[in-house]
Amino acid sequence: MPHRHFLESVQRDTNQLLDHYLPAATTIPQRLHEAMRHSALNPGKRLRPALVFATGEMLGLERPALNVPAIAVELIHAYSLIHDDLPCMDDDDLRRGIPTCHVAFDEATAVLAGDALQTLAFELLASSDDLAVRPVTRLKMIVELAKASGSLGMGGGQAIDLALTNKKTDIETLESMHRMKTGALIDISVLLGYYCSEINDQQVAKKLSIYSQSLGLAFQIRDDILDIESDTETLGKPQGSDLEKNKSTFPALLGLEGAKRRAAELVEQSLEALHELPYKSDNLANFARYIIQRDF
Repeated sequence: MPHRHFLESVQRDTNQLLDHYLPAATTIPQRLHEAMRHSALNPGKRLRPALVFATGEMLGLERPALNVPAIAVELIHAYSLIHDDLPCMDDDDLRRGIPTCHVAFDEATAVLAGDALQTLAFELLASSDDLAVRPVTRLKMIVELAKASGSLGMGGGQAIDLALTNKKTDIETLESMHRMKTGALIDISVLLGYYCSEINDQQVAKKLSIYSQSLGLAFQIRDDILDIESDTETLGKPQGSDLEKNKSTFPALLGLEGAKRRAAELVEQSLEALHELPYKSDNLANFARYIIQRDF
């Protein structure tokens, strides 16, 4: 299907699945569950579930077989955004066009909501009957998602980002940091789709990792560019916040046009990796092109 329709179908399916797997807002403690649903069910792009679905479908799976890992990675992403927005981190009041969790509720509830979303992701991977894979595959998915989320992945990248605020850095350090902070979760989204297929081909896994790692960095560069070129209404979060907080960004180090060229190079790398796979990879290829064309 055309890529726009693919993304729309993923957004619709992901929202329905989140509503299904999240505790009801009326479940005690109600305020915590309301906060979890506020942050997970807000109008996100659902790009990480899209990568899970696109990869698994490329490898011959039907979408229902991919539901649990797709939701697990989106729950991890939702938790990370809650914590990123906290006053002790990036201190943002707006996310996806609505008040951030700590603004809509309170800081303590936001911390707990993030914690609960994170643990729910692993609960689903560990125990859901909707995930029909071998136990060894289920365990690998849990381990790899934990690594991508932790101190050597997204969490570590966030720590480095905070440490670099108001400090000069170089392009190698910036790329390394974003391969962790942003790229690790994009990489694992692709790999979770691969693991679900239970295909054991190291060459396929290697090419998919090249694709996803290049894509993750291009995604972050585009985010940095949009922080300059877009506006708050389109972005759904404060425009110009990177500049205001004196954060290191790709446009700051490479210039705006240099950042665009670097993003384009990375997308070409990701497409080259796909071309070497013996599968019909149109959705993944279109996804890579979309990354540097999107306006939010």
